[in-house]
Amino acid sequence: MGAQYYGAGSENGDRIDDPSEDALYMMISDLNDSDNTFVVVQPDEDDPVWFASVAVLDEGGYEIVRRDTSRNEHEVTTATGINDIARDLTMWLAARHLSGRPTRQVSEF
Repeated sequence: MGAQYYGAGSENGDRIDDPSEDALYMMISDLNDSDNTFVVVQPDEDDPVWFASVAVLDEGGYEIVRRDTSRNEHEVTTATGINDIARDLTMWLAARHLSGRPTRQVSEF
């Protein structure tokens, strides 16, 4: 059975369904510059409209790409702190529309 909302996969074949911030931290920590250079997070669907990736840079640090075609978003940044990357990705992922996830209801009192 696949992820309920999205999955994270790395170049070396590791995969985590619906990863937590801690799981993303561990996957990014496992990256290296030889045989496990990136992690991609995207919905578990045939034609995903969004994705995020983290890749090791030759000069050190990481390149983070966030793309969401439904919102015309495409952002490329660099960072060195894995804690910050995992936290920022988790917040970005929480803002995506995920099929099957209930939409947030806003009520007025």
